[in-house]
Amino acid sequence: MPRANSIRIVPITSAAQLREAHALRRKVFIEEQHVPEEMELDQDDQRAFHVLALDGERAVGCGRFVAHESEIKIGRMVVTRDLRGCGIGRRVLEFLMDAARQHGHRKAVLHAQLTAEGFYLKQGFTAIGDVFEEAGIVHRKMQREL
Repeated sequence: MPRANSIRIVPITSAAQLREAHALRRKVFIEEQHVPEEMELDQDDQRAFHVLALDGERAVGCGRFVAHESEIKIGRMVVTRDLRGCGIGRRVLEFLMDAARQHGHRKAVLHAQLTAEGFYLKQGFTAIGDVFEEAGIVHRKMQREL
């Protein structure tokens, strides 16, 4: 099993890499969590900044952000089931936030699945408001300054 520091996080720069990210998202969100496909693969994919986590050449995680003026919305973060808990999600999140800072964004928001709220709290996010349902899954809005 790889350690988080052996994983490379790279910006997605090709259609082939985006297909790899979509395959990961399909496996986790559509197949494992039963999110409707039309909700998962959305129009924001065309304008988002995407990253892949690579173990050698194998895609093992991904994430994206969509810019909204001075803030970004982070989303579509997944790690393959066999590597969850190894620090890959933290590395993807850090890469996304660093890239956002470099582009002049000052704040990050996200809709965390309630089961992942603790992960985001450890990364400096704070919960905002009540829980809500999105795609049949309970979420909470969270934010942090970049």
